[in-house]
Amino acid sequence: MKDWPFEDAPNTASITTRQVLEAGAPILRVAHDADDGSWQFLCGTTDDPADARVVGLGRMYARDATLGELADLPEGWQAWRAAPDQPWQRGPS
Repeated sequence: MKDWPFEDAPNTASITTRQVLEAGAPILRVAHDADDGSWQFLCGTTDDPADARVVGLGRMYARDATLGELADLPEGWQAWRAAPDQPWQRGPS
């Protein structure tokens, strides 16, 4: 991908939800896990493990380019916003 903002490759596995991937729910929370450096792209509507989906990081970035603003999010931190048109907020998880 041209101008790829993340250190991780586009095919890096990340976690999202069925609601984001299949129903088009907006990504309102992003976590960069401290234990393994993985990424989670969440909608805030579910915490049911049955709704979890594994997807490539590049697919999430292609869906929402504002995620590039979070490419430097440190491991162990999270970002959130109230709506897709709102700015990202950041803080430790």
